[in-house]
Order: sequence, then structure tokens, then C-alpha cells
Amino acid sequence: MTLMEEASRGRVPREIEAVATREGIEPAKLARLVGAGRVVIPGNLRREGLEPAGIGEWLTTKVNVNVGTSQNLDSPENEVEKAMAAVEAGADAVMDLSTGRDLDLVRRKILDAVGVPLGTVPIYQAAVKKELTSQGMFNALEKHAKDGVDFVTVHVGVNKISLERLRQDPRVMGVVSRGGSLTMKYIAETGEENPYYAEYDYLLEMAREYELTLSLGDGLRPGCIQDASDRAKYMEFIMLGELVRRARAAGVQVMVEGPGHVPADEIETSVRAMKHLTDGAPLYLLGPLVTDIAPGYDHITAAMGGVIAGMAGADFLCATTPSEHLDLPTKEDVIEGTYVTRVAAHAADLTRPGVRDRARAWDLDMAKARAKLDWPGQFHAAINPARAKQIRHRRGVETDTCTMCSELCAIRLSKEAMERELENEKDRK
Repeated sequence: MTLMEEASRGRVPREIEAVATREGIEPAKLARLVGAGRVVIPGNLRREGLEPAGIGEWLTTKVNVNVGTSQNLDSPENEVEKAMAAVEAGADAVMDLSTGRDLDLVRRKILDAVGVPLGTVPIYQAAVKKELTSQGMFNALEKHAKDGVDFVTVHVGVNKISLERLRQDPRVMGVVSRGGSLTMKYIAETGEENPYYAEYDYLLEMAREYELTLSLGDGLRPGCIQDASDRAKYMEFIMLGELVRRARAAGVQVMVEGPGHVPADEIETSVRAMKHLTDGAPLYLLGPLVTDIAPGYDHITAAMGGVIAGMAGADFLCATTPSEHLDLPTKEDVIEGTYVTRVAAHAADLTRPGVRDRARAWDLDMAKARAKLDWPGQFHAAINPARAKQIRHRRGVETDTCTMCSELCAIRLSKEAMERELENEKDRK
């Protein structure tokens, strides 16, 4: 039986026990959520040494970080280093989106280097090897599964029906998903249906064999604010909802990916619609980016959208780096994007059912340390202690307050005032 099938029968496998302990949730309750498909715990049967991570309802918002070679910048060593840096910065999962030369080498090196779930997009390999055929796409998927990949993005919602909707409702940016555009290329050149959609039952069989979690890709996600919330996007969500139901019936864990570029006032509606149409499947979002005009700062525009999305029910945020839309990220970009996205995930957790109390306890630790001007305590509570320490000490001026307020520190002044008031009260008595 698959993990989902075991959980649906009331069993609590070790993966569920481990996640329950980490998340502070009753194992039996978590098993029910996994069995119902409301939580996924990606973990390939062939993967060893994996730290299980739960994604979905009643759990903390998770963060994924993308790495991978490109055809212009093809250094497997650099991408492995980025993956390790992302995990060190607190990423819960990593995706290898490589499109360079030796994709197998990069993927296997990352699998060996990190202990968190690893995701891939197999159609990239089919395209790079010039095997963009039905057999080539399934061969790539099986190769990734055999290597131990834990979850794969498959753009099953990009098919003849959804493309007809796109033709009737043209966009400014068209299709910005690389996997979505490759699927369109296959359909246009062959006249055939998307193999992952046409042979979805075969895809489910393969996923069962390896305990491979499917991430149903948002191939028609909007690539700019003007294209947000259009008919093509919602047509894809409707189809993904149907495919979620079929995956669950087959005992296959499945999550759903979402947009994209969405104005702030449309994010809640978008997330709630996706959750409704997919019967509460774990939702994985890139951003959403709340504006198009901030190249160099898109890790921030994505984090802004991520907070709103997390408050509305998104479960898994994909980190965006300062390099988004501009360049292949550097290691420093990856680290920055990871921390900024973790801040967004935590901000969402402060409102999230099942985890808000634990999330707020972390903030309370920081508040108590600040109230005492306890700098070691503040560093301990910081999401990035090294960054906080570096900024605190960079000018070489050591005081018990920050160098902005110095002797006019509000915390110290108010504390002294309250102590004086207590003394005055004693004298009056």
C-alpha cells in the first residue's frame, strides 16, 4: 500500500509519526489528513536519509527553493552548493530545474547532498534530450523516479481544452510556464493530446510504484498582473480538481500549483477558488508577485503576495530571488530568497489554524528579549541570527541599546520611568 492508503486505513507509518512530532500535531489526526489528501508527505521509496516534511492543512507553511543549471550557465557544482545553502537557510524542499547538459549528474548530486524532499520537472529533460515525445516524456519521468526524486511537476492541465480557452481569451504575456510552453509545443507539432493528460492512469501507476508525489503544475499561470484571474487559469484549475480526485482514488499523493502574478486584492479569491476546486489539496504557489515593475526586488513582491496567499490557505511557497526575470540566481541570491520567503511563511503562520499559537510563541520570545535589551536572546530568536549579528556589530560601536536610539532608547527610558514611578509610589505610601 501507498502511504496515503495506509493512512486512510488508520495506520500511522513512521513518516507520519516523524512529521507529527515535528509539527506538534496528534499522529492520528495527521494520518487522517494524509488519508484524505489534505496533507502530503513527499518521499520516494528509493530515497534514503530523507527528513520527512508535511505540506498541507494544520501544518506550518513550507518553503521550496529552486536551483538548477541553464544552457548558458552550466555548473553542476554551483547548483549543488546553492541547494545546500538553501537547506542551511531553512528551506523545507528543493527543486532541480536544470536545463544544462548533464541533467542526470546534477540531479543525483543534489539528491546525495541534501536531506530534504527534492522535486523536478521531467519534461525539461525530455526537451533537452530532444525527446519531446510521449515515450520520451514518460521515460524522463521514470528516470527521475528511479533516481529517488520525491515529487514531480507534471503540467496535466495544459491540454487541448485549456488551450482552446486560451485562444479565445488572448493574454499580454501568453504562457510563461516553461513546462506549460513545452507541452503546448508538443500539442501544436504533433496534433496529439498532452501525454501526461491522455495517459494519466499510466502516470498514476508509475507514481504508485515509486511513492512519487505529483505536483500538478500551473502551466497556464498568469505572467503579469494584466493576465491574472482569466478564464484559461480557472479552466486549468477545474481540470486539476478532477485529476486530484483521480489521483486520490489511486492512492497517490498529489498537490496543486498556482500562480504567478496576481494583484493583492485578487489573491484571496484565487487561493480560495483553487482550494475549493481541488477539494483542499495542498497548494503550492510561486509568489504570487503583486506587481510587475520590481526587477531586482521580486523576492519582496513575491513575499508580499505569499503572506496574503498563506493567510487564505496556501500551504507551500516557492522562494523567489532578486534574480527573478533577470538572471540565473547566485548562491547569495538563493540565500536571500530563502530567508525572505521564510519570513513570509512565518507571517502567514501567525494566522494559520493549528500552528498560530506556536508561531506567535516565537515572536513572543523575540519581544521578551527586546524588552530586556537582551541581545543574545534577540539573536537566538532571529530567523537569521548571523545576519542580525553582522548588522548589530558592523560599526564597531558596542552599547546596550541599538545605535539608532542610543541614550534615547524608548525601551530603556520607559523602563527607568516605570521604576522611578514605583519608587515614588512607595514614598507616597
